[in-house]
Amino acid sequence: MTNALMIQGTGSDVGKSLLVAGIARALTNRGMKVKPFKPQNMSNNAAVTVEGGEIGRAQALQARAARAPLLNDMNPVLLKPQSMVGAQVILQGKIWGNANAREFQKVKPEFLSKAVESFRRLGEDADIVIVEGAGSPAEVNLRKNDIANMGFAEAADIPVLLAGDIDRGGVIAQIAGTHLLLSDSEKQRTKGFIVNKFRGDPTLFDDGMSILEEKTGWENFGLVPFFQDAHKLPPEDAFSIQSTQKNTTDKIRIVVPVLPRISNFDDLDPLHAEPDVSVEMIKPGTPLPIGADLILLPGSKATIADMKAIEDCGWDLDIKVHLRQGGSIFGICGGLQMLGQKITDPKGIEGDIPSIDGLGFLEFETELSGDKKLLEEAGEDLLTGNRISGYHMHVGECRGEAIQRPFAQLASGSDGVMSKDGRVMGTYLHGVFANDHFRQKFLSRFRDGTIALLAFEEQVEKALDDLSDHLETHMKLDRLVEVANAAN
Repeated sequence: MTNALMIQGTGSDVGKSLLVAGIARALTNRGMKVKPFKPQNMSNNAAVTVEGGEIGRAQALQARAARAPLLNDMNPVLLKPQSMVGAQVILQGKIWGNANAREFQKVKPEFLSKAVESFRRLGEDADIVIVEGAGSPAEVNLRKNDIANMGFAEAADIPVLLAGDIDRGGVIAQIAGTHLLLSDSEKQRTKGFIVNKFRGDPTLFDDGMSILEEKTGWENFGLVPFFQDAHKLPPEDAFSIQSTQKNTTDKIRIVVPVLPRISNFDDLDPLHAEPDVSVEMIKPGTPLPIGADLILLPGSKATIADMKAIEDCGWDLDIKVHLRQGGSIFGICGGLQMLGQKITDPKGIEGDIPSIDGLGFLEFETELSGDKKLLEEAGEDLLTGNRISGYHMHVGECRGEAIQRPFAQLASGSDGVMSKDGRVMGTYLHGVFANDHFRQKFLSRFRDGTIALLAFEEQVEKALDDLSDHLETHMKLDRLVEVANAAN
């Protein structure tokens, strides 16, 4: 049997992902072999595994926290939304197919067995598996065939801790209300609670913790203060995207249109972290501001639909004005495909729109066909001459005159495109801005070589260690390990 424990939450965005990452780093620092796991995730932020599959980006961060390689089994069911009602389903790292919400409910029992299979396999090479839930177990209307919360916990027979978010208010009702809605077996399986994101004097909530213990009968596993450096770690979903506007005239100004189906937006994290850079995330319905140094078109899970959204917002006109006024444009993956003259989807991979005109800045067209390219890459960018690395995660092939001027030369061949004057360019390589020397040289084009070198990857590692220390101080981690071991 696997020593394991599951962190469930009273709702979305209560901090489950960071709690699992912090616990994973803390127990790893104690010398334990830790593996993170999430049975079902919904996110267009994905990472490439060592097996050439896909898992949620949050599990990639948790694996990094555990100093473990990324494995398909860490997130056996990944839903990547492509429309308001449908998603691409990734099963144990590979594309299973597309399904709307009703169709997905029908196949959940099959997926539950696959999730348990992945969990058991992962536990064969771990001292402990820390499992993350999704949403809330109190959504009893979804309890039938559940694979994300109590449905999985009961199938895998593992104990649960419930996390609530005091920062949003009503945490007593969150936790006590969840307790009220659980079945008797689920209440017994839940061994304790965590109150997360506290601000202020913790002694002022002593009565609150006592009330929760009395109302639920669960053990208090910690009142965790708000972690101030959480912004240095990548958020999991697009709802967490925020601008990092630094309102001084000497900052490099980067504008990012937030596409309805934006994906792999952690590509932007190194830019958000730069002290010399102001990143403005512009939501649909708002014009792109004038005067920016760079417009960055991010990745997209449905490039044609997002290209249409750009047109519907009038952003295509804003981008063209930006270019006429001397600005620069950079596209990543789907954003790269939008820079060309046309995007076609003859097999309906993304939906029912067969083709759409791109922005038309460079002479190439993209056809969405063939297998998805999932590959870690390294090579040299041809703009600054620096070594770069990252990963490919895309469907589609670019053809046309512009690809004779690639952005980079990678181990698998040439990548991306670049205009003759270097003001319009794009790459399929996710993670390109995490390369410190490339990022420094790229940004220095806008500020005469005055950009300081931020060690981004070192900053992420320090934030994980600081999160680990934070949880060691404010959570009962010894007791957590005891509960996980006692399950066997």
